[in-house]
Amino acid sequence: MATDALVHHRHDDLIVLRPEGLYCPAGDFHIDPWRPVARAVITHAHADHARTGHASYLAAAPAEGVLRARLGTISLQTLAYGESITMNGVRVSLHPAGHVLGSAQVRVEHQGQVWVASGDYKTAPDATCAPFEPVPCHTFITESTFGLPIYRWRPDTEVFGAINQWWAGNAATGRASVLFCYSFGKAQRILSGLDASIGPIVTHGAVEPLNRAYRAAGVPLPETRLASEVSDKQDFRRALVLAPPSAAGSTWMRRFGEYSDAFASGWMQLRGSRRRQGYDRGFVLSDHADWPGLHAAIAATGCEQVIVTHGYVPIMVRHLQEQGLAARAFATEFGSDDNELPAAATTASPAEAVAQPSAAEAGA
Repeated sequence: MATDALVHHRHDDLIVLRPEGLYCPAGDFHIDPWRPVARAVITHAHADHARTGHASYLAAAPAEGVLRARLGTISLQTLAYGESITMNGVRVSLHPAGHVLGSAQVRVEHQGQVWVASGDYKTAPDATCAPFEPVPCHTFITESTFGLPIYRWRPDTEVFGAINQWWAGNAATGRASVLFCYSFGKAQRILSGLDASIGPIVTHGAVEPLNRAYRAAGVPLPETRLASEVSDKQDFRRALVLAPPSAAGSTWMRRFGEYSDAFASGWMQLRGSRRRQGYDRGFVLSDHADWPGLHAAIAATGCEQVIVTHGYVPIMVRHLQEQGLAARAFATEFGSDDNELPAAATTASPAEAVAQPSAAEAGA
């Protein structure tokens, strides 16, 4: 890696690092700050990007419901996608990131320079949120959560088909199907692909408020019931249950009797992760861009410089530099929705990941 790859910022940077997070000095605002600030521009409502304690928030209009569901009473201003606002002479607009409902890339323009902070994003289609929109810029700040060649996602239709088949097989034998997934974004995306004719769909209390926010935003989802609302326990024997990973092993699980469990995440690409977590099944489904998606998104911006913020940062920076791009990193505190991420899910080293080829790479 070039010696300047981990330089935090330079004198002419439009967005720099402060102890509070990413900061635009000219506009006097922060993007997804991790400590309380006066003015926070929020890319999406996951806990590592949207935190309590800021004096004011700016976000994309479709994110309002999920932000309020997660943060409670906040001073929130919203913008439609593509709408711009001027903050101390800096033009700011929000553009679809394709990550979850209301996710946005932040476009910042000042004195002829355009920077885009992507937040988290994915380029694959998703029925529950607006698709990723490439935004031309000079500098693109990108995530690299799955920034290794091993990570290449299969189409949603294949994954949903596998989930429905697993559920139907369990229902035929009278066992509940418990699918652990992130409450916000992943659960609703899975719901959009379920075959509701197989049986009832039951949700954990952490999932249902987000379902309501999605429905209020006009996203069609099948009917769901809280586990506490199921009066006939026999219904559990045919049910698909959506719950956050934190529910695994808790007393909440006792009501389901005999069940088969699974986890839906991009981390399930690695057989080692599936084995360590001990689930019956692992479904590879991520709300982040895979390796080809990351590079396609970067190329589509036409940017001259890339700054990598989180994930497999050194590998991504080095690869981009080898492709002839000016690339470096910002050492941010972004990661995962910490309350929901299984402890062992992200412990795989790059060496382990490279040693476990995907089905596509293996020719299967």
